[in-house]
Amino acid sequence: MVLIAVAGGTGTAGRAVVAEAVARGHAVRAISRHLPDAGDPRRVPGASYVTADFRTGNGVAAAFDGAHAVVETLDARTGAALKALPATSVAVLAAASRAGVGRGVLLTIVNAAECSMGYYQVQASRARSYASAGMPTSVVYATQFHDLVAGVFSAGARVGLIPAFPGVSFQPISTADVARVLVDEAVAGLDGAGHHSVRAGGPSVWTMKALAEQWKSATGRRGIVTSMPLPGAFGTFLRAGRNLVPEAAVGREEFGDWLAERS
Repeated sequence: MVLIAVAGGTGTAGRAVVAEAVARGHAVRAISRHLPDAGDPRRVPGASYVTADFRTGNGVAAAFDGAHAVVETLDARTGAALKALPATSVAVLAAASRAGVGRGVLLTIVNAAECSMGYYQVQASRARSYASAGMPTSVVYATQFHDLVAGVFSAGARVGLIPAFPGVSFQPISTADVARVLVDEAVAGLDGAGHHSVRAGGPSVWTMKALAEQWKSATGRRGIVTSMPLPGAFGTFLRAGRNLVPEAAVGREEFGDWLAERS
């Protein structure tokens, strides 16, 4: 039986990976700095949970012991935790190599290297570490999650304005669809050496305005869908469509269907 260790196994993407791997009959070890309590919704039945801290190294050797593949879904948005992410990914790779893990798999963002925003540059740095690692690795470049897009609209609705940036489209993908690709790489990649990369986009490209209207209709939230500018490097990146990969539309669940499941 294949044992997959998931670094960040209690986060949004990590939980989806754990659930997908368990559903396929693999042994799964979810790794996080804090162990979720019994009954915590972050726990997936059938998976084991261990604590480890990749910044200090505490518990890491035991967490990777016997693992055939490691999937890294660790993330941070701001501050010191974000700045530490590249070094954390290097630590994950070093520990996986010492443990004799067959393949390391990283989740990151489509075309992150082309955006000068700090968060995107951090993601690009992590991908470079995996691409040049001294062990077999895969990098999965994904488009924006349904959760993220919905979160932008929800934040705007709290002040009565649901943003729709002119000239911007998204190709949102569900965490379950991304998890399928990550587990595919973890398992199939055990048969080959070297480095591999794959892009994973949602099933369709939608204008931000169309997505906002879908979100408002499905949730019943108040607020006006409002056209507003998005200046700076991130706006330029999005208007150029660099967040899209229509040729890699591997996702199955549309944004509207995802919303309907949660209404």
